[in-house]
Amino acid sequence: MPRRPLTSVRHPLWRIAALLGLLWTLAACMSPPQWAMAALPSQVRPDDSFSTLDLAWQDPTRDRAVPARLYLPSSAQTAPVPLVIFSHGLGGSREGYSYIGRDLAAHGMASLHVQHVGSDRALWQGNRLTTALRLMQAAGDDEAVARVQDLRFALDQLLASDYARQIDASRIAAAGHSYGANTTLLISGAQVQRDGETLQFRDPRIKAAVLISSPPFYGEPDFSPILQPIRLPSLHITSTADVINVPGYHSEAIDRIKVFDAIGSTQKLLAVFKGGSHSMFTDRLNTGGAELNPMVKQATRELVRLFLQEQFHLPAQRMALTTWRDRHAAILDGLRQGESPTALMRP
Repeated sequence: MPRRPLTSVRHPLWRIAALLGLLWTLAACMSPPQWAMAALPSQVRPDDSFSTLDLAWQDPTRDRAVPARLYLPSSAQTAPVPLVIFSHGLGGSREGYSYIGRDLAAHGMASLHVQHVGSDRALWQGNRLTTALRLMQAAGDDEAVARVQDLRFALDQLLASDYARQIDASRIAAAGHSYGANTTLLISGAQVQRDGETLQFRDPRIKAAVLISSPPFYGEPDFSPILQPIRLPSLHITSTADVINVPGYHSEAIDRIKVFDAIGSTQKLLAVFKGGSHSMFTDRLNTGGAELNPMVKQATRELVRLFLQEQFHLPAQRMALTTWRDRHAAILDGLRQGESPTALMRP
């Protein structure tokens, strides 16, 4: 392949996004547009323990809007709270993964859900015949980089806003699902070699990572050189049916496990649920099975909270990992730990 500028969608950096397994959402174009639109969650209603704030930021250096939704605990009014910054999957929005954001906020952790306008729910709008093309363009190299820049910009804005005094800037984690998981990998320290150049987007403010259904780096036979530089504590969540199956691209659930194995940090935990689907971790209600879906969501939000409580040193309401495993044994296929687990991961 001829060498091209980084801004060209045909540059090999395309593999970071388009060939990461992010094209799973192309399957959506084979169904009515309601398939995607029905997945969008309704307006989140605030709870007494937290408030829900929609933010509309604009990055002037990139001429790019960066909308976000902040779930802010009421306890932040008296003492700064930890923060999780969340990146949605291809075709998602700031409204997504509300079951995680609400739960974290209800337990004393702020959750900032960033909307990536180049790969958000607007992809589902317009001519159905060109949906596939829009998705392909959204998975280009420019958008892969822009997503990481979105997270950095959102952090900059929040920590310079009136809400800054309510956020503990020393306790920040990144999280994401699918495309968002790969965005999280990049901001956590993943490094890609292209044309003799090391591409890396690590943000030192990120202290831990939550990776849900993280796709592999297609075209890369060995994940280790890419993911070994990630030394942050990480939580990985998947299922035995977390399969990406798109014409031209196929990825079995074992690929999520390969990502876990390749991560450099030994402080890591992998949870694998039985059955399900790649999209059941979104706010959609029936994917992966009408009965299984809510049970997996309950177990997922509990485990994310448990992991982050340990990372952020929040002992209140902490659930032991063994207790979590026993509670969800019926839907859990396996639980793996790193070689040098944190206190959270010890029985």
